[in-house]
Amino acid sequence: MALNRDFIGRTFPPSEPYEVSRVKIREFADAIGDPNPIYRDIDAAKAEGHPDVLAPPTFPIVISLGSPALADPELGLNYAMVVHGQQSFSYTRPVHAGDVLVCEATITDIRAAGRNERMDVKTEIKTVEGELVCTAYNVIVERPA
Repeated sequence: MALNRDFIGRTFPPSEPYEVSRVKIREFADAIGDPNPIYRDIDAAKAEGHPDVLAPPTFPIVISLGSPALADPELGLNYAMVVHGQQSFSYTRPVHAGDVLVCEATITDIRAAGRNERMDVKTEIKTVEGELVCTAYNVIVERPA
C-alpha cells in the first residue's frame, strides 16, 4: 500500500521532551562499540572542553525515530516492513548529558523506489528552550508486505 502523499511537507508538533542521560549515552556507545572515554567519563569529557559527557554523533537517532510523524495512522506506514535507508546529521552543537531535547519532524518527500516506498524526513532536534542542536535527515524505506 502506498504511503499517503498528502503528508509531503507536513511538519509535526514537537515530540515529548527527552532528557539525555549519562546512562543512555554509555549504553548507546556500548551498542555501537565505541570505547571513547568522553562518552562515559565526565572528567575525560571536561578535559576536551565539554560541560558533561558527550553523546556519540549518531545518538540523535534515538530521539528522531521516536517522532510522532511516523506513528500517524493516516500516513499508512507499516513499521514491520521498514528498513532504515540513510541517515545524516548537521550539527549546531554537540549533544551532552543533561540536555532536554524535543524533535520536530517534517516529511520532505515520499515516492516509489522500485516496489518500495521511500520517505525522506527532516527532523530538527532542539532544546526545550528552542536552541537548535542538530538536524537529522532520514530516509525510511517501506518494503512491500
